[in-house]
Amino acid sequence: MKSSWWKCLCIVFLTYTVIAGFLMPVPRLDILHESIRNLYFHVCMWFAMMFIFTVSLFYSIKYLGKPNEDYDIIAAQSSYVGIVFGILGLSTGSLWAKYTWGDWWTNDPKLNGAAIALLSYFAYVVLRNAMDDEQKRARISAVYNIFAYVMMMVFIMVYPRLNGVDSLHPGNGGNPGFNQYDLDSHMRMVFYPAVIGWILLCTWIASLAIRTERIKRHIHNQ
Repeated sequence: MKSSWWKCLCIVFLTYTVIAGFLMPVPRLDILHESIRNLYFHVCMWFAMMFIFTVSLFYSIKYLGKPNEDYDIIAAQSSYVGIVFGILGLSTGSLWAKYTWGDWWTNDPKLNGAAIALLSYFAYVVLRNAMDDEQKRARISAVYNIFAYVMMMVFIMVYPRLNGVDSLHPGNGGNPGFNQYDLDSHMRMVFYPAVIGWILLCTWIASLAIRTERIKRHIHNQ
């Protein structure tokens, strides 16, 4: 039970996020209206995605420094879970865009950058599945994983914030961030637990995927 406290915390935080996220009051803003509640899901899922991709990057670097099969397993499975959360982030973002910007997808640099970043990770999956030699696959995919992470940071975090780049996203293209104009005390009470909850869920799923892959490789090597 001691080792599962964070899983209990994950369940508590996400249950609270869903209930409070739909019931607690939010700022009455033009255009956004009630859709601002998606902040607890869309944005927090992106936080979880970036966290787990960072874990994947860390273990890819560790593998290059000291080749270890377990490092490769953690890096690969973490990236797969990151892709899932990236798809969830894009889906919830597209839904939000429909009700605020009038279309499922707009020519927004951050949206396009997010799509490019995810495509680079899809290429990571294809690359891993294209090689049979385990050591070669682990080494090459570790190098590519670093490249994919850099691509993600450039297209999601750097490019949309450059001067002269026109973006509809808060905090980008000269737009103020949520914390500057509408993330009030009620929303903070839900937003911060939601970030922690989604990150914990992401970690939980990744840990299950890693354990499953370890078992598969152990059976295969017998």
